Amino acid sequence: MNNIKTVFTIKDLENISGIKAHTIRIWEKRYKLFEPKRTATNIRYYSSESLLKLLNVALLNKHNHKISKIADMSEDQIKVTARELSFKLAVEDEAINAFKVSMFQFDKVLFNNTYNKLLHKKTFRQIFKEVFIPFLEHIGLLWQTDTLLPAHEHFISNLIIQKIQLNTEKLEYTTGDSDQTYVLFLPDGEIHEIGLLYLNYELALRGFHTVYLGQSLPLDNLNYFFDSQRSITFVASMTVKPYDDKIDDYFKEIDLVLKETNHKFIGVGVKAITMINKSFESDIAVYPSVIKFLEEI
Repeated sequence: MNNIKTVFTIKDLENISGIKAHTIRIWEKRYKLFEPKRTATNIRYYSSESLLKLLNVALLNKHNHKISKIADMSEDQIKVTARELSFKLAVEDEAINAFKVSMFQFDKVLFNNTYNKLLHKKTFRQIFKEVFIPFLEHIGLLWQTDTLLPAHEHFISNLIIQKIQLNTEKLEYTTGDSDQTYVLFLPDGEIHEIGLLYLNYELALRGFHTVYLGQSLPLDNLNYFFDSQRSITFVASMTVKPYDDKIDDYFKEIDLVLKETNHKFIGVGVKAITMINKSFESDIAVYPSVIKFLEEI
């Protein structure tokens, strides 16, 4: 694949590993841990193998292995020791490292192997909260530093989405006596649906009836539900949309539509939380994240 990232700058290594570029240079010069190549203009660049080694070295160093002792290890010893440590003490760290490598190498096999190993120690819910969420937060930081291509994020996001959908399909959809229905959607133009998909899973797991409408839904598409006699809670995840200059009008429109009904609206995400101090005539609440919302159900 021509778009696979196989060459990394020292700034890329810093952003991905969390190890400062200055420290990487010291490990390189003093301990000969890495052998960067140079461009025709004498700029350092590193291979994907160097990235993987750095992630393993960083993991060992974080857990009290002196860098001088790590430097005396062979390549295989570093890999084996890091893997053994991860399963004893820091399975989350090792998994996140592996997911990073999987993302940059477009390696589906590595992703699935790592996920399956996690399943030996954790439930899917634990994996999502303890591994996927920190990993996705780190991806957000990498976006801000231009370390990621859109293809990287799309690749890894789709793999995570597949796991959420797989676990949702495994649930037995038996709802209780409550007439409560959750209608989940993303506002028009919004496409970041991992959090909302996970919320759909959690609600189904708890026995609620859910209707998942997915990405980029204009508000007028909800007209069918507004007239329902059932008690409906609309839930929208707002990561990018509506934009800052549109968010107030968006909530005003929702407030106007719902104030004569017994329905509720929940907004979650960084955009929704900007409305936290607003007053509404209808039953509207906002939460910074899906996890915070789930804590109150």
